[in-house]
Amino acid sequence: MATTFLKRQKEMKRLEKQREKAERRAQKKAAEAAGAEESREVAHATDRDPWADNPVGPDPERRN
Repeated sequence: MATTFLKRQKEMKRLEKQREKAERRAQKKAAEAAGAEESREVAHATDRDPWADNPVGPDPERRN
């Protein structure tokens, strides 16, 4: 009788760990998706022409 109870407890603990692991995976995936979205926003902000603010233009001697 005791072994059946212990087996059931062990199985319940295993299922609980499995659920917790799935939750952590989902949270990590959501955080990565949010980070990817944030990095795309930063990329759009830096896609502008750096010489657009300079009316004179770049120094031709500095170009390689």
